This record gives sequence, structure tokens and C-alpha cells, in this order.
Amino acid sequence: MTPEPTPLTSLREGAIATVAEIKLPAEQRRRLFELGLLLGTPVELVRFAPFGDPVEIKVRGYNLSLRRHEAEQILVRPA
Repeated sequence: MTPEPTPLTSLREGAIATVAEIKLPAEQRRRLFELGLLLGTPVELVRFAPFGDPVEIKVRGYNLSLRRHEAEQILVRPA
């Protein structure tokens, strides 16, 4: 049984998960798609900035920083 999707921000640092859903408006979602963050893509939560914003993830071999409110709208299934 596959686990329920949870927000990207619920992962611990170093955890790997797969993108299950992106609940952002179309324009923001399109930008993430162009950056390679597609449904089914494995991502690793690298770290949170000192005050929790932004969030750094590793996707397709490079690091990407997202604002916390964006990362909370990206649902993942932990690996």
C-alpha cells in the first residue's frame, strides 16, 4: 500500500520522496515543470534555511530553493 501524500515540508532533512501532486496555480506550476519538478520525480529535502524559508531540495541532480509556502503545496510520497 502506498503512503498518503504529505507536504514536502513535512520531510526530514536528507529524506527522499516522489512528487505526487502540485497544488499551485497554473503559472507557478508551469515554472516548476520547466525546472524539472514533474509528477513522479524523486526529490531530496536538502535543508531548511535558518528561519525555515526557503527550503532547498535536490531534483534531477541540482539544488533548487523554493519558498516555504510553495513547498507546502507540493505533495510527496516518502520513499
